[in-house]
Amino acid sequence: MYGEGETAGLLAQESGPGGEVTLLEGSSFCRSERSGDVTAQRPEGLFYKDTRIVSRWELLLDDRPIEPFGVVGGTPFSATFLGRAAARPGHVEPTVLVERRRMVADGMREDIVVRNFGAEPVGATLTLTVDSDFADLFSVKDGRPVPPGQVRHRCAEGTLELWVQFTGERRGVRVRGHGSRSLPGMLSWRLAVPPHGCWSTTVEVLPSTDGIEVASSFPLDRPVEATAPAGRMREWQRSTPDVHCDDPVLQSALKRSVLDLGALRISDPDFPDTDVIAAGAPWFMALFGRDSLLTSWLMLPWDLELARGTLHTLARLQGREVDPLSEEEPGRILHEVRLGIDESRALGGSRLYFGTVDATPLFVMLLGRAVRWGLPAADIASLLPAADRALEWIAKYGDSDGDGFVEYQRKTDRGLLNQGWKDSQDSIVFRDGKLARGPIALAEVQGYVYAAYCARADLADASGDPVAAREWRERAAELKRRFNEAFWLPDEGYFALALDGDKRSVDALASNQGHCLWTGIVDESKAPSVAAALMSDRMFSGWGVRTLATDMAAFNPVSYHNGSVWPHDNALIVQGLCRYGFVAQAAELARGLVEASAHFGGRLPELFCGFSREDVPIPVGYPTSCSPQAWAAAAPLGVVSALLGLQADATGAEPVLRVTCNVPPEWGRVGIERLALGDRYLSVDSATLPHGRTVELVPALG
Repeated sequence: MYGEGETAGLLAQESGPGGEVTLLEGSSFCRSERSGDVTAQRPEGLFYKDTRIVSRWELLLDDRPIEPFGVVGGTPFSATFLGRAAARPGHVEPTVLVERRRMVADGMREDIVVRNFGAEPVGATLTLTVDSDFADLFSVKDGRPVPPGQVRHRCAEGTLELWVQFTGERRGVRVRGHGSRSLPGMLSWRLAVPPHGCWSTTVEVLPSTDGIEVASSFPLDRPVEATAPAGRMREWQRSTPDVHCDDPVLQSALKRSVLDLGALRISDPDFPDTDVIAAGAPWFMALFGRDSLLTSWLMLPWDLELARGTLHTLARLQGREVDPLSEEEPGRILHEVRLGIDESRALGGSRLYFGTVDATPLFVMLLGRAVRWGLPAADIASLLPAADRALEWIAKYGDSDGDGFVEYQRKTDRGLLNQGWKDSQDSIVFRDGKLARGPIALAEVQGYVYAAYCARADLADASGDPVAAREWRERAAELKRRFNEAFWLPDEGYFALALDGDKRSVDALASNQGHCLWTGIVDESKAPSVAAALMSDRMFSGWGVRTLATDMAAFNPVSYHNGSVWPHDNALIVQGLCRYGFVAQAAELARGLVEASAHFGGRLPELFCGFSREDVPIPVGYPTSCSPQAWAAAAPLGVVSALLGLQADATGAEPVLRVTCNVPPEWGRVGIERLALGDRYLSVDSATLPHGRTVELVPALG
């Protein structure tokens, strides 16, 4: 989508709320201070398989720290840290510059260059202090890193080895400093740098599991541009459509989104050709069912392979048996996968945790949409049984009390209390601030189930089964009728957030009903009132729709789910508003979201605070927000496809793309080239499309 040269200079986007720098590739990431150093007492380090394999990484010149100057980003997996050493003896100004080019994949490589701008040679000692605690990712995040066992150390010439044994598994790391002398916990070099000259070395970090060490992702015998991570990113950029926008802010947001989504891709080692998306850095570099499904949905017009990989991976891991601790149930789609050495720290005490109420219907929804975008027949045949098992879970386990609505209640205290996308403990509240008690039936989940029924009907049509198609549409229609009766609050003019365990309406005004517009479960007669509520001053901050209205008792603009703004939430609301014809409101919301991205260096974070734009003229970042985060990264792509009205149908003899252009005039021209529809391609250009009128485009072969 963008050339390699265009990725340079991405400095601000790599920085977290506290100035931390996060580099990532696949499921590995490194989080450090802006100097490049890593401190064990902070939530920093190099992480591999949900384990901190480097907890200390401090570079000193003559026992003094390097003063940080800045960070120059290259790709999501690499950056160069610039700093200077203290002034040399007899000099007023520092004359020694230190550059650290860091590359992260399965392990890490750091190229260190010391430059002498002085008039005489520099003689110095460079030391790198290294340690590992092999702490679980979440214990680091919580500020309580605990080694899973005794960490053992060994040093050989130029090499440090560290490892730990826990419950029969061994995790290790080898740190090799070329040309170095090794001491316990330290590598050192003696330097003699000529005037206006430089000295350089390379340090490699190679993790291992049960004594099997990973191969270096950045071998020294080839340029970085020729390595697998660089090639993987280039291929991703080549495979995604080319986008050209008159609006530079929108162009920057789309560019950043594609880079971040490329970096967040991960794969199962047993299925290396099947990509899925990790939820987000730094703490969720793993497969999450809901996150991967919604990200794939927002990405579908831009990339079918991600949806394909997500569907196949989740189908392989689909629930098979009943396990209260992990909350696994037959047909259920998982919540998350964890790879840490200590399974007891994971939700449910298991590497696979299934406690989500919405991933299962979202799976069927995504399959239905992927078919429309040209998912091959062999994939459909392989995935359809998994979709039917998911629908069986909805009927047997999802609707636990048989009232026709899908609800959740955790099985043990090891699981998540709330199991929708707003999964914090205080997120499902009444207008007066009281917490809802389970089992809880969320409004948006009923919409997902409705859309899953509709998707299954479409799949039945595509396979030539009109009887099944009719039955699924009848189920969908009945659910829609009952939802609009049970969840509607006529005195308020909006839908309840949920029904609680006593079937009382959880009457808070929340953003969840925007998802109901997205799925189409809202009656046409109620849609104008819902749209007005979402875009009212109490919900719309000027940057985005808040998760909770300002006049609710639990509203807090700096909370996680009770007043913040979530980009993915807003992207789905934009799609819902467009679905019901509220294109002016959708455009206003989309513009606010894209304008917010400019204040985060083009990268939308997981969430930001819900202050009014009139009161606080810039969007304020949420302190522990993930960045990059998958569905936030996909949000700009999702709003553009919504305002272009991209609706594909590859189920017939001739694939067709229906386009209804409602791009706001402030954006100017938006053009997409090489948009794939199955094995065909076409271009979409807002400048050549009639505004607000649907046209059909037939893609060309090849």
